[in-house]
Amino acid sequence: MKGSWVRLGLAALSFAAVCSVHAAVYPLTDPNLQVIGEDLHIKTHYSDTLVELARRYGLGYEEIARANPKVDPWLPGEGTDIVIPGRHILPPGPRDGIVVNIPEHRIYYYPKPRRGQTPTVVTYPVSIGKMDWQTPLGLTHVVAKEKNPTWNPPASVRAEHLANHDPLPAGVIRSGPDNPLGLFAMRLAIHPGDYLIHGTNNPLAVGMAVTHGCIRMYPEDVAAMFPTVPVGTKVYLINVPLKVAFVDGDLLLESHPPVDAQGQTIEPVLDKFEGLLNQALGNTTAAVNWDIAIAALKKSDGIPVLVGLQADLAPASPSSAPQAIAAGSAPAPGAVPPAAGPAPSAAPAPPPQTTTQATAPADENRWVNQ
Repeated sequence: MKGSWVRLGLAALSFAAVCSVHAAVYPLTDPNLQVIGEDLHIKTHYSDTLVELARRYGLGYEEIARANPKVDPWLPGEGTDIVIPGRHILPPGPRDGIVVNIPEHRIYYYPKPRRGQTPTVVTYPVSIGKMDWQTPLGLTHVVAKEKNPTWNPPASVRAEHLANHDPLPAGVIRSGPDNPLGLFAMRLAIHPGDYLIHGTNNPLAVGMAVTHGCIRMYPEDVAAMFPTVPVGTKVYLINVPLKVAFVDGDLLLESHPPVDAQGQTIEPVLDKFEGLLNQALGNTTAAVNWDIAIAALKKSDGIPVLVGLQADLAPASPSSAPQAIAAGSAPAPGAVPPAAGPAPSAAPAPPPQTTTQATAPADENRWVNQ
């Protein structure tokens, strides 16, 4: 997002007012645009927490925590340097409707532009399903919208709360502070009709895998998005932990902790990344630093990292326009899935040598021509 950013303390402005300043809406002036936003660096006030900063800057908790692994999330202290990871490679697949990338804990919404208007993308952090309640994958659509929704917890949710010595009230829970759906809900066409994109009465947990399969948003985010989403809007639920984009001579890698079919975090498979890299480069010559690439995969902090440089600067033909490519257990609809790699290991090994890869010197500048 362009423009100056002003750091505001909670004592100065209300949370809602601060959040509204940083709505993440980006114009898609170029159909080949692959990267939106920018990373920021701020310093904390003594009263700040990472949870508060995440909401203020349009992030989920895990996003900001992974970008600042050495910072105490509850007591960062006065004047601590904080990275705000606001730069994103757009997910693969159609730029149409709503795309929810499960490992990223982030939603991308492409509102249908009116005639003559520039297309835009809006992105928000979300919570998704936790272990044993994983959010389903695939293409669906919005079948209904409800303001001030009521909630009739299914038997499985009631049983879970009872087992945790937190029984739910009998009957339907009306709209209000005790309703976990918040004030806005959009129902998805997923059997048996219990999956929603909705607000929350517990915004501290946005950005975590804590829901019962639904997609949970900050109250101010769902309030802004709700009136702009027509019934029938397509919703793509994808599992894409690894995104790659070749843009303006730079090869960028954005890695998130992968999520398997059981909702567990696993290590990225390096062989898949190597295949995606070859797809992204096509016939273009580039130098790839595998040390940086492997470090980014291991870190998986969601921050796009420069891992390669274009060596052949000849003008690209229209057919070779930069494309974002991603790896995951469930690629975006319409995307060509990468070849299956071996089972993930705790520490990915460097890629095997091939006939198209030069031998690399063993030093900190280990660049490989690809």
